[in-house]
Amino acid sequence: MHLRGQLECEMKMRVVTTRCPYVPFMFLLLVALGCHEFSMSVWAQSGAPLTPRNTGLSRDIEPSQSIHVDVDLTLVNVSVTDPYDRSVSGLEKDNFRVFEDNAEQEVVNLSSEDVPISIGVILDLSGSMADKIGRAKESALEFLKTANPLDEAFLVTFNDRAALLAPFTSSVEDLTSRLLSASARGRTALLDATYLGLSEMRKARNSKRALLIISDGGDNNSRYNEKDIERLVREADTQIYSIGIFEPFEYRSRTQEELNGPSLLNEITDLTGGRAFNAVNANELPDIVTKIGTELRNEYTLGYRSSNRTHDGGWRKIKIKLRTPKGLPPLSVYAKKGYRAPSS
Repeated sequence: MHLRGQLECEMKMRVVTTRCPYVPFMFLLLVALGCHEFSMSVWAQSGAPLTPRNTGLSRDIEPSQSIHVDVDLTLVNVSVTDPYDRSVSGLEKDNFRVFEDNAEQEVVNLSSEDVPISIGVILDLSGSMADKIGRAKESALEFLKTANPLDEAFLVTFNDRAALLAPFTSSVEDLTSRLLSASARGRTALLDATYLGLSEMRKARNSKRALLIISDGGDNNSRYNEKDIERLVREADTQIYSIGIFEPFEYRSRTQEELNGPSLLNEITDLTGGRAFNAVNANELPDIVTKIGTELRNEYTLGYRSSNRTHDGGWRKIKIKLRTPKGLPPLSVYAKKGYRAPSS
């Protein structure tokens, strides 16, 4: 990796952070801009000592030694759509306003690059999916085929229990072969599957992360409850999208848990800046997965430095507003609802 300006050397690095969901790209950008408050550790793995230039460090850095550089930058993935639910590109930094705990913050930078994504697909294989499973499988695979070469993906399925069908891989063929043999039966452990998916996402190689849940109902067989999932979602920094395959309400004749399926999926996705889509029948699935894939590839990444510098580990609420450019119709914005502040 070549760091221009402040670090003029070549090395292989492993980057670990607790604050920035978009570290590889932003690290390069911040070094170029001369920012010095980014909380990260870099382990140099090259064979010779590295001598940083213009960094204020007077000694050489030995292999496997950590470099600690403080930066307080919060990054938020933001999707913008028009009244026809189409992604809107071309907006500038001045079009965005960000509020943290109701206090307006300064937007430091804005990026709209298509970067590698770590993706998890969570597919419902419960008995009520039996007549929809073929279309649901096709849609899951179609979504995975939108991946770029540097993306990675895993597959979780669930019925009575959640199971990791395929760990992270860049091979769509491997995911396809594992998925085609799966069949629908049993009850619905949706919350357990979400928990498993978020836990697996901790192994992600890429900083941008997203889950897609495809299900036809709520939960009736999980060990974890909604509060458990909400707590994990707040910590995960992963966007969650869902596709609910629901019959019209008047035709539903299932359990109360399954009747609550739409609201459950809405709650899970809304907190993360993802979205919940509803499909009245399985034939709508291909268009929806295409829309989600396009949205992920056309997101903005907004960076701001919080005016609240305390490291109290508390939950910080985020709200993004738009200054819509003249001539454009009203636009909708989607972003995560907050983040966990670092603790000292």
